[in-house]
Amino acid sequence: MTRQVLIIPDLHGRPDLLRAALHQFPDAHYLGLGDAVDRGPRSMAVVGTLMDLHRAGRATLLMGNHERMMQEGVKYYRQYLGTHDLGDYRRAMEGFQWWMKAGGETVRTELGGLTLEKFPPLLEEYLGVLKRVVYVTADGEIHDQPPTHPSVLVSHAAPPVRHPQHLNPLSAALWLRPFEGPFPLPEGVTYSVHGHTPVPIPCRLGRHVYLDLGAYDTGRLAVAEVNVHGLPNVTVLCGRGDPSRGRRYARFGEPVPVTPVDLPGAPSR
Repeated sequence: MTRQVLIIPDLHGRPDLLRAALHQFPDAHYLGLGDAVDRGPRSMAVVGTLMDLHRAGRATLLMGNHERMMQEGVKYYRQYLGTHDLGDYRRAMEGFQWWMKAGGETVRTELGGLTLEKFPPLLEEYLGVLKRVVYVTADGEIHDQPPTHPSVLVSHAAPPVRHPQHLNPLSAALWLRPFEGPFPLPEGVTYSVHGHTPVPIPCRLGRHVYLDLGAYDTGRLAVAEVNVHGLPNVTVLCGRGDPSRGRRYARFGEPVPVTPVDLPGAPSR
């Protein structure tokens, strides 16, 4: 039996849009593209729902660059607790501030305060389950390595490639932008799907599909049903937000056909 796999990009603290995706596709296995946290108003609710799905075996969760920034301070603070090395403590504080300046301040505001000394266990548990790159096959199974039969590569920003600024391909998969490609794909991969780079409409550039519509701001969340033998079936959930803000995002590549779904309270299109 083929399992439906639904890719959900860059939620950034919008649990309402996540709930809408779960309602629209109740039987799917959910594949989160990362950047579930900060910027938007309710990161903890998003992470809580994603972790409930993960524990139930209904979700595979990937790391985004915002989770990577969140991880930096926690990683070195835990190391400091074992070494008592002030160098580790300095790196922990620098990592924490890196995340705060990039969006983490919204999580601190949401919680009414946030420190590494009292870091939320839920967020640390979430960081512990995140993958970098996966491959989805036609039966809906998700693999950590390229399988021998056709698949779709899914990662936050780009396929894992060596790059002058990211010698570790798994780091490149969190940070690279479309203009730094095109990126080679492993043999047997038909195309790849990413978030990270906001676009006004879902689009395809070569063999790479980009879905991030700036959901936390625009209220538009593009979700994609994996189709190994052709382009994904993309649904745009239209909720509360200002869709006009999507006009500032760069246009590139070719538009991907979408099915729009208006949610209660959404502004008219």
